[in-house]
Amino acid sequence: MKFISWNVNGLRACLKKGFMESFCKLNADVFCLQETKMQPDQAILDLPGYKQYWNSAEKKGYSGTAVFTRIEPLAVSYGLGIEEHDHEGRVITLEFPEFYFVTVYTPNSKRELERLAYRMEWEDAFRAYLLELDKKKPVIVCGDLNVAHTEIDLKNPKTNHHNAGFTDEERAKFTELLDAGFIDTFRNLYPERTGIYTWWSYLRKARDTNAGWRIDYFVASKRLQERIVDATIHNEIFGSDHCPVGLELK
Repeated sequence: MKFISWNVNGLRACLKKGFMESFCKLNADVFCLQETKMQPDQAILDLPGYKQYWNSAEKKGYSGTAVFTRIEPLAVSYGLGIEEHDHEGRVITLEFPEFYFVTVYTPNSKRELERLAYRMEWEDAFRAYLLELDKKKPVIVCGDLNVAHTEIDLKNPKTNHHNAGFTDEERAKFTELLDAGFIDTFRNLYPERTGIYTWWSYLRKARDTNAGWRIDYFVASKRLQERIVDATIHNEIFGSDHCPVGLELK
């Protein structure tokens, strides 16, 4: 099975930048989007053979997730089931026979870390949600987790130490998730690979110099480790300030 996750930073804009060509090229069984920034009726996607599931933010033009799957799930749910966390369209969960599949767009702590306190609450609630699922069957989580976990996950760690996405608090929450029985699939396969990123700021043409961050992930229950064939980062694909990431399971 092949899975792809992509923060498209506005699907309507990405559709004008080759989204459909990339979608067909990647040829995933399950294709997930974050930051769709739209309601489902604002663009018509003709995706023969795929079921479409959308979770849009109540605030128009903001956040939002979507999943397109060739394999019909047993069940689909939206959000965490916690009212304070479920207004921004950040989570979709699909249940398949052998595992749960979750796509997520983690809240950004923002400039001056104005949303860091909320981010910490979210992290605890999301981890608890995943652990409840994991009691029933293994879990695969993908999406923009808005954190570079270690210093090799971004180009300039020293100058970003107190910035959103690389604070000690955010990195510690990611460590907590891994310690709870999950693996970062890319880093598990490629523990020392450097210079591989998934997001580049539009400022100062960061992508031209590869001044990026690895903040998009596939995280999986540790007991799925033997089934992982590969974890990929498609930095050759443009259309957003993020590139797609992938996971292949046998």
